[in-house]
Amino acid sequence: MVWVVDVKYIKDYQIWLRFNDATEKVIDFKEKILSEKRPIFTPLKDIEYFKMVSLNRESDTIQWPNGVDIAPETLYSF
Repeated sequence: MVWVVDVKYIKDYQIWLRFNDATEKVIDFKEKILSEKRPIFTPLKDIEYFKMVSLNRESDTIQWPNGVDIAPETLYSF
């Protein structure tokens, strides 16, 4: 099982992640976020809000203040 142990905003819609197996990735969410139609993702289209990404230690993944999170397995497969 894989989970996120560290996250940092890089620039634009890019986030750096480190996983529990020491894998590191930079993921560009621009296309996904800007094309997303579900209302819960609307705040993330604002880059200042997107920058508020943080590590959720309870679910071992990333999240934003409005509760949006992405499964660590999904992040790992990017």
